[in-house]
Amino acid sequence: MTLTVSPDQLIDLQKGWPNPALLPAPNLRHSATTVLSNPSIANPALLYGPDEGYEPLRTHIAAWLSDFYQPREPVSTQRICITGGASQNLACVLQTFTDPVYTRNVWMVAPTYHLAARIMEDAGFAGRLRGIPEDDEGVNIAVLESGLRAAEETALRYGNTEPSPCYATVPSFIESRTDPAPLSLQKMKPPRPWRKIYKHVIYAVPTFANPSGKIMSLRRREALVRLARQYDALIVTDDVYDFLLWSAKAEGEANFGNRACVPRIVDVDRYLDGGPQDEWGHALSNGSFSKLIGPGARTGWAEASEKVAYGLSQTGSSRSGGAPSHLCAAIIDQMLPTGILQNHIRDVLQPKYAERYHILLSAIHEHLVPLGVTVLAPAAAAGGYFVWIGLPAPLLASDVVHLAETEEKLRLSPGDVFQVPGDQVTDMGFGDHLRLCFAWEEPRHLTEGMRRLARVLNRITRTRV
Repeated sequence: MTLTVSPDQLIDLQKGWPNPALLPAPNLRHSATTVLSNPSIANPALLYGPDEGYEPLRTHIAAWLSDFYQPREPVSTQRICITGGASQNLACVLQTFTDPVYTRNVWMVAPTYHLAARIMEDAGFAGRLRGIPEDDEGVNIAVLESGLRAAEETALRYGNTEPSPCYATVPSFIESRTDPAPLSLQKMKPPRPWRKIYKHVIYAVPTFANPSGKIMSLRRREALVRLARQYDALIVTDDVYDFLLWSAKAEGEANFGNRACVPRIVDVDRYLDGGPQDEWGHALSNGSFSKLIGPGARTGWAEASEKVAYGLSQTGSSRSGGAPSHLCAAIIDQMLPTGILQNHIRDVLQPKYAERYHILLSAIHEHLVPLGVTVLAPAAAAGGYFVWIGLPAPLLASDVVHLAETEEKLRLSPGDVFQVPGDQVTDMGFGDHLRLCFAWEEPRHLTEGMRRLARVLNRITRTRV
């Protein structure tokens, strides 16, 4: 029997959260009991932990990543640093490896994960966030290269050319001034042996991007690494959806992936053109258990060169209290060597999210595409949490979102939220797009959500005719 959805039922396709019913609470309870009932594990787990994080978890993550991504060389424990999740770690990366006096810009592949922008601004880069558009293969390399070249020319013009860490005559935000008069010398962050200050930061979600769902091609990943090396940029990638992948064909739902669909950018940096140019490298992978175990765990990992991984562990907050999420890290660690987490991803997350994805996509094609809505054609692999749709002209996402919630009890994310804030140079605008999240709601709500959205589009169209 098919259950109907009450008209009063709010359908939330805005919330980018995992469905609570799909999270492994019983497994976590068992792991927590194991940790807390064993003094040899509990006592050190309840105290301050090492800066780099709980070592057994670092070791098991390294083995797990080696198995899933199949890099040319196995991932070593020394390349892993335990974090408080992807967002917390992004802030730590900026604290350690950038300086607003010297680092020119933060380049964000757009549409971008909107909540990352405030982290960048809190680190001193307000007004210096730059959007780089996506194309069919991911990041538009030509636009990025042009922007990097222009930023370097500006830095040379105003004297911000010293190597890091050091002094800079003029901070890069001088480019927004009309008065070219030199500023007084401003000292950068003090030199540290574990730290390098990069000239640029490039931020991306290269696999199942938030919000577009795109997969950046291997060719573009390699080109991005070459650009980063040329312009001394650190590429920071949120690789938080990589494990949530499945066949893009509905009839292939049982064929779930136990291997990554494309190498991470941090893996590309390890092998491309003979490997990194120095001991630091130019890529950092930001991982998280939020989409796999639960956001409340507040635990993740970073992988980079051994030098960068260690430098990240020396961020002041970690030096003060040890690695974040130390107790949670010990609990999560129980789930990796036993295969509990891997089995949960394979047996629960992948099939359940694949079901939701295909139901939503089918409903889009049935109810919205006839109205002129466009949707990205899936690649060989699908995954993540989101579907990105385009509205027919002259509809605006802001109007659609407002009417959907007030008249249809349907909550959506308007595309302009995912514009890089303050970016006047490459202002692309996404006001004709919507992001739909299929992870939070029950499957039957997804089809009903598309019926409601179709009614909204028809209502707006009739009103304007």
